[in-house]
Amino acid sequence: MEVINTSGRRKTAVARIYMKEGSGKISVNNKDYKEYFPSSQLHYQVLMPFQITDNLDKYDIKANLDGGGITGQAQALRLAISKALVELNEEYKALLKPHGLMTRDPRMVERKKPGQKKARKRFQFSKR
Repeated sequence: MEVINTSGRRKTAVARIYMKEGSGKISVNNKDYKEYFPSSQLHYQVLMPFQITDNLDKYDIKANLDGGGITGQAQALRLAISKALVELNEEYKALLKPHGLMTRDPRMVERKKPGQKKARKRFQFSKR
């Protein structure tokens, strides 16, 4: 099997991954994913595509994450892994889609408007 290269995005976080056959080692920015992501909920999110498709400990992943916070990065990594698994076997798409793993979350931060404090909050109004 050759190396599969995919990317996933969430808010401003971008995950670029390289997946190949191996022993299940996941390294994120040259660290183990358990060291990079502090909580067990984020560990669960990263492994979710593998658990659904019964591919735990079959593939090695080298991921480069950039932008956003740790939750957005974990979800971007989850999407990239799902896309790589579907590229490997098209039948996995039917398993992953009901769990929402094949959809890029389009929600982004709304831009700040001029003449306002934030995107929607306005400066205090003074009548006199």
